[in-house]
Amino acid sequence: MAFAPHRSRRSALCATLALSSLALTGTSWAQEPAAQWPSKPIKLIVPYTPGGSTDIVSRTVFEAVGKRLGQPVVIENKPGANSTIGVTQTARAPADGYNFVSVLAAYTVNMSLYKKLPYQPSDLVAVSHVADLPMFLFAANKLPVKNAKELAEYGKKQPLNYASSGTGASAHMIGARWAQENALNAQHVPYNGSAPILADLMSGQVDMLFDPALVPMPHAKSGKIKVLAVASKQRWPGEPDIPTMEEAGFPGFVMNSWVGVLAPKGTPQPIVDKLSKTIAEAVQSPEVKAKLTQLGFGAIGSTPAQFQQLIDQDTAMYKKVIETAKVSID
Repeated sequence: MAFAPHRSRRSALCATLALSSLALTGTSWAQEPAAQWPSKPIKLIVPYTPGGSTDIVSRTVFEAVGKRLGQPVVIENKPGANSTIGVTQTARAPADGYNFVSVLAAYTVNMSLYKKLPYQPSDLVAVSHVADLPMFLFAANKLPVKNAKELAEYGKKQPLNYASSGTGASAHMIGARWAQENALNAQHVPYNGSAPILADLMSGQVDMLFDPALVPMPHAKSGKIKVLAVASKQRWPGEPDIPTMEEAGFPGFVMNSWVGVLAPKGTPQPIVDKLSKTIAEAVQSPEVKAKLTQLGFGAIGSTPAQFQQLIDQDTAMYKKVIETAKVSID
C-alpha cells in the first residue's frame, strides 16, 4: 500500500502524456486533409430546379473545378421554399469538406423574408462569390417612356406593376427598392416562374421587370419590349450601349443578383481556402469566363472574407427593403 501513491502519480503522468500525444495527433489530422483533399467526389447541392440559371452556372463552373482538383463534383438539385430546403440540408451535413451548396442573393433575402428559418446563418460559412448576375430594367412598349428616368416620372403619376418569378425573388426585391426610393405607385405581381412573365410583358399586361439579359434581351433587340438600364456598377460588356441605373439618374442604385458557395460551419478553413482559390482560377479561365458571359453572368471568384462581406451587406439592404415593403412569406 505504501507504493500506491507513486503508482497513482505515475498513472496520472502517463495519462497526461497520452492525452498530449492525442492532442498533437489531432492537430496533425486536422491539418492533413487540406493537403490530401479531395480524396473522393465532392457534393454540391443546387437548391433550384435542373436547367435553371443557378444549375447551369454551377455545373459549368464545377466541371472545371473538379478537373483542377482531380475529383468530380456531383451536383444534387434540391429545389423548394426559395432555396431553404437545399440550404438546410447543407447546414446539417457533415463539415468534412465534401458538402457545399450553391446559392443566389435570395439566400440573404430569406433571412428577413422568413420569420423563422430551419437553420441559422452561423450554421454556414462563406466560400466564394462565384459570379454576378446583372439585372436589366425592361419595360412594355405601351408605356410612353424612352429611358429609366422617364419611367420613374411616369410611375409617380400613373399606377404601374412590376413582375417577378415569385415573392422574395431578386426581381421582386430590386423592383421594390426602386419603387420605394422613387415614390412610385407600383404594385408587385408575383408569377410562378419566369416563363409566363415575358409573354405578359410583350402584351402589355406587365409594365416593367428587372431580369437577367439571357431570355428578354433578344425580344428587346427585336423591338417587342424596351430595355432601359442595367442595375450594375458598370455597363455590361455584352450590351455596352445600355446605361447603368446610376448613369440613368439613380445614384447608388446598384443591385446585382449573384451566385456563391457556402459550406457547413466547421469545415476546415484550409479546405475552404483551397476550394475558394480553385473556383477563382476556374471562373477566370478564358473558357469558363466566356461561357459565363454567354449566360449573362460576370465572373468573380472572391475570397471567403470578401464573400462574407457581400452577404452581410446584402442582408442589411434586403432587410430594409422587406421591412419597408412589409413583405413576408410566413
